[in-house]
Amino acid sequence: MADPGQPGQIGARKILLTIVALLVAMWLSACAGGPRTSAPAPIKAPPTATAPKPQQGLPEDTDRHRVALLVPITGPNAGVGQSIANAAVLALADTKDRSLRVTTYDTGPGAAVAATKALAEGNALILGPLLGDDVRAVAGLAAARGVPVVSFSNDTSASADNVWLLGFQPAQSIERVVRFARSKGLTRFAGLVPQGAYGRTASGTLIRVAESAGGSVVAMQTYDRSPAAITAAVTALSKQKFDAVLIADSGRVTVVAVPLLRKKAVTAQVLGTELWNAEPGLSSVASLNGAWFASVDDAMFGQLSTRYRARYGKTPYRLASLGYDAVLLAVRIARDWKADAPFPSDRLGDAGGFAGVDGAFRFNRSRIAERSLAVHQLGAGGRSVVSPPPTGF
Repeated sequence: MADPGQPGQIGARKILLTIVALLVAMWLSACAGGPRTSAPAPIKAPPTATAPKPQQGLPEDTDRHRVALLVPITGPNAGVGQSIANAAVLALADTKDRSLRVTTYDTGPGAAVAATKALAEGNALILGPLLGDDVRAVAGLAAARGVPVVSFSNDTSASADNVWLLGFQPAQSIERVVRFARSKGLTRFAGLVPQGAYGRTASGTLIRVAESAGGSVVAMQTYDRSPAAITAAVTALSKQKFDAVLIADSGRVTVVAVPLLRKKAVTAQVLGTELWNAEPGLSSVASLNGAWFASVDDAMFGQLSTRYRARYGKTPYRLASLGYDAVLLAVRIARDWKADAPFPSDRLGDAGGFAGVDGAFRFNRSRIAERSLAVHQLGAGGRSVVSPPPTGF
């Protein structure tokens, strides 16, 4: 007869063996990288006083030069600033450059705040900011650290020993279109200009260029951009006789002023400035058909816009090209930028200039970008180039 206790003993041994196997498996798992308690790490000696300190907020990638991009990411100009920042990213991607680390700092809360942080984090070149007042707030801080500023502003009064202005200059645009008009036989010029700094620049440039080109300015009217003031200025201007009239303002004012001029039987050639280049809808305004304005050629900007939309799903602001070209400029000069050395700002004055989305440009002795501009004509089918940009300076 079989022992009645035997099956129970066999079952107990099987259970015991199973438990042991599970424990062994768990231990092996722990040895293979599972959670476990380790001995305390040995205490390291504090760094010596001569050990380099990592820059605050940024990784220690010593193989790359640090470049700060100062643009408004918040506030009323956030759209423009974000477009410039996005275009800067595209430029780095297109050039496949690994020599620069470009970091964006928001000037919305204050340009001086952004610049202080950028300088504290070891940036040796500043691209931006956008507005003239912001440039003035940044220039002194950067100069104290020996850091050059390549700004996107067109405010010539913001220029300084360590500040270069990359923005589109109204004086250059006016000179180009007035000289083109003079080449077409127009001699008697008039001006319709807003009050303020832009208007003073426009009127002064119109007088200087017209006279130097063999023409003359026979009438000039200013206004404060209110509908009543524009109407009064147009009425006063229409009492004079002239061949061409420069409307030195945005498209919003132009589409009001030109129909008023035509109603007054003024048939003079209409001239505009670089401001019109940011407003493609002007071609649909019938009264502006045939108007001329000078600005950079838009052919390459169209290609940039296509890539921008593909990546970001929206159309960039026209000033986005400044961010792209500023990075191209930095990448080119970075070839001669030695490690642990200041940015070679003397290279910004290269007489041969630089190339970018907005065509050829160079900085003159006043550190203001001189550009090669085309003359555009508005028409029902869009704009066309009636005088291509010069190939050299």
